[in-house]
Amino acid sequence: MPLDRNTWYGSGKALLIFSVLLPPVGFVLLWGRSGTGIFKKLLMTVPILLLGVFYFHLIFGIRIELEGSATRPIVSIHKPERHFDAIEKDRAERKVKMVQAASVRAEKGVAPQGVIGSKLSTLPDPVLPPSAFPRPYWTDFRGPNRDGYYWEMGILTDWPVDGPAELWRQKVGGGYASMVVAEGMIFTIEQRRDREVVAAYELETGQEIWADSWQAFFQETMGGDGPRATPTWHKGRLYALGAMGEFRCLDAGTGQVLWRVNILEDNGAENLNWGMAASPLIVDDKVIVLPGGRSGKSVVAYDKLTGKPVWKSLSDKAAYASPMLVTFAGRRQILAVSARRVMGLAIDDGSLLWDYEWNTAYDVNATQPILLDENRIFISAGYGHGAALVEVRQEGSGYAVREVWKNNRMKNKFTSSVLFEGHIYGLDESILVCLDVTTGERKWKAGRYGYGQVILADGHLIVTAESGEVVLIRATPERHEELVRFSALKGKTWNNPAIVGGRLLVRNTTQMAAYDITSR
Repeated sequence: MPLDRNTWYGSGKALLIFSVLLPPVGFVLLWGRSGTGIFKKLLMTVPILLLGVFYFHLIFGIRIELEGSATRPIVSIHKPERHFDAIEKDRAERKVKMVQAASVRAEKGVAPQGVIGSKLSTLPDPVLPPSAFPRPYWTDFRGPNRDGYYWEMGILTDWPVDGPAELWRQKVGGGYASMVVAEGMIFTIEQRRDREVVAAYELETGQEIWADSWQAFFQETMGGDGPRATPTWHKGRLYALGAMGEFRCLDAGTGQVLWRVNILEDNGAENLNWGMAASPLIVDDKVIVLPGGRSGKSVVAYDKLTGKPVWKSLSDKAAYASPMLVTFAGRRQILAVSARRVMGLAIDDGSLLWDYEWNTAYDVNATQPILLDENRIFISAGYGHGAALVEVRQEGSGYAVREVWKNNRMKNKFTSSVLFEGHIYGLDESILVCLDVTTGERKWKAGRYGYGQVILADGHLIVTAESGEVVLIRATPERHEELVRFSALKGKTWNNPAIVGGRLLVRNTTQMAAYDITSR
């Protein structure tokens, strides 16, 4: 029954008051009101709905984020202040316990534990003490070769229907970095309030060991806030890069800063739309970063011990892919991706060895190349671009670059594919695809996982879906064979997973968790 505009509850004044104070009631009054045209009702509905969403956010912590296509919302419950309060309380309590434990050890005459690395950046690589932990393995972005392939040991492949056993869960700050692991510690970088934080956690318990932070808050409406680049661990040191260019070398055992430099300021470079995202790469006595500076300052090598520049090269705009150390086309070299090309660089001075043009919309190259053999690489990009197989061979004093095939059947937007037994598996935008790597022929396309991430272990794909689910899929070109899926995290999940010692580590902008996938 239409509301009479002459009554108090049908008046414009009542409609305004209820729309502002109680949007759901205002919505009902608006659409039940007589004498108001449909177009005007639709127009007035927009601010009422926006107010309703705002109140839900304030009261219940409703958070609306865009998924990877930037067209559909992902809704979750998250109260930032309460979340950061909980993190700070947990870390403060942990610090008290650590101080108390250290005091007890001191009284008993026991040496301090977990202190690794030198205190002076000019000293040589620290000699690590004997440890019960296995040899460091997952110390780089997407694993030891940056290719998303876990080969340390076999894994459990007959997961229970509700997923493998959860070992622990921990609240963390924001951002899209992954994790690296060494000497019983997990390292990552997070956004906590208005500070970027490099943090170390115990692998066994998920408890924070140390944290180093600095004032920085990278904000980006479409993708989200916080740092992107995964730290790199090397011989007792941790190399961490923030979204706004702050680059630090820290003692991995204590969190002590050994040296620092802002790579954007140091190289006259402008930040990218989605922030610095390429993980530092250790090559011999150098650490390689990609600030994207003009006038020969796009790719830069710093001395890994002192932070002093060793060489600077090229003038390409930076991309979002991480450099890789490869032996390719008859030479050990740095494989890098800029906004406009894929290229091989000399290790000693960063000079260009070869390149392959790879232009994409918005200059977004955010996926890792895959080294197929000593002469071929696979590369992919989103935004409608596609994939290509490129062959590079030495010819005389130079290199011959040839495109073997190119198509749009695999469009990795900001995820990377994996290679297994002659086939490429990856997300074509948000749908899983299997390609024959030799021909580019698509074997199958199935399974919607959003803009998640893919890694390979023991002949199986482990997909962290954008929804926070983890999915186990058999890697076979015959068909799409999904075995198990379970809810691992809540909220939008873009961060790459990590595996070490049979433990699957996953994180997003609010949580981190560990699952036991050790082969029985």
